[in-house]
Amino acid sequence: LVSLWFFTNKLRLKEMGTNPLEDAFEKFCAGVSIYGPFWDHMLGYWKESLNNPQKVFFLKYEEMKEQPELHLKKLADFLGCSFSSKEEEERTVDEILEICSFDNLSNLKVNKEGKLPSGEDFSAFFRKGEVGDWKNHLTPEMVERLDNICEEKFQGSGLKF
Repeated sequence: LVSLWFFTNKLRLKEMGTNPLEDAFEKFCAGVSIYGPFWDHMLGYWKESLNNPQKVFFLKYEEMKEQPELHLKKLADFLGCSFSSKEEEERTVDEILEICSFDNLSNLKVNKEGKLPSGEDFSAFFRKGEVGDWKNHLTPEMVERLDNICEEKFQGSGLKF
């Protein structure tokens, strides 16, 4: 929610001003989102990853940030491009993690200065890259409401956020 809120505010026309978090929160809770209801979107991919694990690789950002090496190796295995012993000895995994790091990608000239054909800056796709920043923006009541909605919507699926 918080990442989406920041992102959509970056894409808004300047004369429109920013969309208040409280408004975005209410819409999000009601299932109104640029990509459809978050819960349906996540559950669809989650269920498909369980039914077709060879075709859908489901990965949460928080998990990737917590154990990047493990999840890069899992992704490589999923893609049929497992790392060889030699590649691991040569620290190829570490090199890929560095090249693909948030700090590196967000500081590339193209991502600092480039624009989409529609005129938006590529930098709109980068914010902090940190887990847990939502705590700085959502009230305890908002968090409780979102937790309750997630629990209700994901009940019995095994999916947890």
